[in-house]
Amino acid sequence: MRIPLGDIIGILGGSQISNKAWQDIVIALRLPRAVTACLGGAALAVSGLFMQTLFQNPLAGPFVLGINSGASLGVALVMMAAGTTGASFLVAGGITGDIGVVLAASTGSALVMAMVLVAARRISSNTVLLVMGIMFGYAVNALVSVLIHFSFAERVQAYLAWSFGSFSTSSAGDLTVMAPVILTGLVFSFPMAKQLNALVLGESYAATMGVEIKVLRSVAIVIAAVLAGTVTAFCGPVAFLGIAVPHLARNVIRTGDHRLLIPGCILTGAIMALAADIAVNLPGSGTALPLNAVTSLIGAPVVIWIIARYQHVSG
Repeated sequence: MRIPLGDIIGILGGSQISNKAWQDIVIALRLPRAVTACLGGAALAVSGLFMQTLFQNPLAGPFVLGINSGASLGVALVMMAAGTTGASFLVAGGITGDIGVVLAASTGSALVMAMVLVAARRISSNTVLLVMGIMFGYAVNALVSVLIHFSFAERVQAYLAWSFGSFSTSSAGDLTVMAPVILTGLVFSFPMAKQLNALVLGESYAATMGVEIKVLRSVAIVIAAVLAGTVTAFCGPVAFLGIAVPHLARNVIRTGDHRLLIPGCILTGAIMALAADIAVNLPGSGTALPLNAVTSLIGAPVVIWIIARYQHVSG
């Protein structure tokens, strides 16, 4: 529906307009979706930045430790192993269903994060930890595949609808939970900038500067997992933003200083998520695309460019 810009500004400013339907659309539908996209893009971008710095890997993303897979397993168990009620969660779209999906995704992410943290306390090598996280993800995805194989078609369809990702499923009530968690994670990310700057120069250098590597690793994993897990719980597994946005931010602001990169990633992630959400709706066509299809079309060229650039530098 086309709503004049002046009326939108008036609605957001608290003014009463003659068309009540426009007011309901802006406040109840468009505003929560826009805020969700901003928070989700910012959270995934900062989470991806932390993972790329921690593992010194330009292709690391917020889900390399299996957090996304853990959330997917939780939702799959609810939708495909809990009977007809579980299958109706997303289809019916009721409050009980939304809460069930969020709790399932959060629980799955938390369990995988706990396993990764236990491994991080025992393993000193970031490379080994990265490989273990990827293996966690493969194992969990295998369980999801088994559930899909033995489930009814309507339950698989409900799960696939969630797996496409969407910023439109969060309501104002969901934001009362989602926003404080993400904002808290973003706030706690700023004090880590100095230690992350030292880590970029190598673990040995960071240790000589007084950085506790294991503590830094655990805190970085917790912040990244909470940010990515919260977005996944409320919006589904949104792809590629966490990998692509940190590189876009680095090239826009032309620095590797995390004191600038963290706010840069927050702003760039919010802009990219909003742009993807606008593209999802194909304005003027009345057709909607899966969010992950759009983010992948945006993110894949960035990843290809990264690979080509590093290959060129290596050569």
